Amino acid sequence: MANHQSAIKRHKQSENRRLRNVATKSNLRTAVKKVTDAVTAGNAEEAAKSLKTAVSTLDSAVSKKVLHRNNASRKVARLTKAVSSIKAK
Repeated sequence: MANHQSAIKRHKQSENRRLRNVATKSNLRTAVKKVTDAVTAGNAEEAAKSLKTAVSTLDSAVSKKVLHRNNASRKVARLTKAVSSIKAK
């Protein structure tokens, strides 16, 4: 580990950020999984409701710089397409 004070502080900060990012990514995966589960079950209402929360979660991850905005945009587009394909049926 680091020997001087500023390096020790940097290490503590990076560890805190890492833990925060892990929690955010976990929430993201859960939100996306709820949408995909609802889509595979064919439940349009549940899929639409969980899509709304997933989009919000993805946007907050982008604002916290956990995800790149293009990555989040791509995920939102794919989830929206899947949910709208259920509604069309």
